[in-house]
Amino acid sequence: MTFLEAWIEFDYNPFIIFDSKGRVKSLNQEAQYLLGDTKAKEIFELAKTYANHTYGFKTTVLDLNYGSYSFYAITVGYQDENEIGIKLYKRAAKKFSHIQEYGEITNIYSILDLCISAASAGNNTIYKKEFDPTFPEIRIKIEEFIKLLNKIYQSYQNSEIVTSKLMLNIGEYIRFNNKKYPIFSLHVNGDLRDKSYESSIKEIAKEANTLIIFKDKTTILSSALVSG
Repeated sequence: MTFLEAWIEFDYNPFIIFDSKGRVKSLNQEAQYLLGDTKAKEIFELAKTYANHTYGFKTTVLDLNYGSYSFYAITVGYQDENEIGIKLYKRAAKKFSHIQEYGEITNIYSILDLCISAASAGNNTIYKKEFDPTFPEIRIKIEEFIKLLNKIYQSYQNSEIVTSKLMLNIGEYIRFNNKKYPIFSLHVNGDLRDKSYESSIKEIAKEANTLIIFKDKTTILSSALVSG
């Protein structure tokens, strides 16, 4: 995988290329999640509707909602009649109530490793990690954040494989008190997610001022990145 291919693959925004008949030729990880909420044909029709009248690329600002996804813009591009590509730009599902500039400065990798190590004790689940290696030390309420992570991992305790993906949401920010903060996400995915944990996870997430989205096999945690 080239650097450009990896950049597209791990982009926070869904990216799909279709052939002339609407069949998916390639897509990144976020697009796979999106197509779990809507049909590929619907996205293909969207791409055709907003494509430039001549060859090239066109960005359009508009409000779109598919399942739990919300988008504020799309870019559609094509260079011939054989394929057409679309990128959809995600917005946060809802606003954070506030930004916490207090709490302890910590290494998020250490926190995640601690919680994964605790979750792996006494079971045969395989835990995989896909972490963006460039995160700075961040300021969080450590006790609440650990409690939240532990509860999320408990909901996957019967899975054979649990994958944790930590990433910065490229191009997404939140403004609070005239300051601009990037947003980061943790995607936890497993073959068996115990949905009975959802209500307690949501309650703890409120204490940590963190957004939670549940999908069929995935839990997505999002929060403002407040560096030290």
